[in-house]
Amino acid sequence: MKKSLLALLFAAATLAAGEINIAVAANVSYAIDELKAEFAKSHPDTKVQVTLGSSGKLTAQIKNGAPYGLFMAANMKYPQALYSDKVAVTEPVVYAQGALAYLSVKKQNFAEGITLLGSDKIGKIAVANPKTAPYGKAAIEAMKNGGVYEKAKEKFVFAESISQTVTYAITAADIGLIAKSSLYSDKMTQYKEGVNWAAVDPKLYTPIKQGIVLLKNSEGNGEYRAFYDFILSAKAKAILKAYGYIVE
Repeated sequence: MKKSLLALLFAAATLAAGEINIAVAANVSYAIDELKAEFAKSHPDTKVQVTLGSSGKLTAQIKNGAPYGLFMAANMKYPQALYSDKVAVTEPVVYAQGALAYLSVKKQNFAEGITLLGSDKIGKIAVANPKTAPYGKAAIEAMKNGGVYEKAKEKFVFAESISQTVTYAITAADIGLIAKSSLYSDKMTQYKEGVNWAAVDPKLYTPIKQGIVLLKNSEGNGEYRAFYDFILSAKAKAILKAYGYIVE
């Protein structure tokens, strides 16, 4: 009986070997496949399982025991909280800095800047939930600093994550405040800069520094450390830069 139990445990461990589970902020969804493909060149036997979502929701899952070993967040606040609670085993490190952009399927006069959001031409504005999505929080901050929040807030259509905000901007709203990184996806080439999209003035919001941490579940598994090191490598930074992120 003991031998069969040991055999089962060994078989389960063997099946789990070579697979890592990571939690990734939704704004990185456009770049993650390319990042995985590049990582696979040097680690062909490691399967990377990705769960995408808002940083706030992913943090809640992690605190409730979700089996992730690494977290790529959309800001530094959530990974710092996990580190403070000893759920993360490494201090948060910035892997990229994100940016906000406007997106509309209709031609817009982006020369108006953020005042465009307060005009009568705009009926609905897609925004990520600021309580759980750092890009949503940055969008609200930009509107407040730009003096249009009071006019714009009645027009909000809230999305659960920044990737869902892109969908809403295209289907359910006149314009959306999205992650600039999404605009570099092959699926978004039909939307033209200066016509359908433009960068939000970065002076209007706090820089979106995105943090990475290793979690408790990574301990004893060198493949998590390998992926962590890869994300901070020159090869990964080149990919992130190609998707509109600022990297150092």
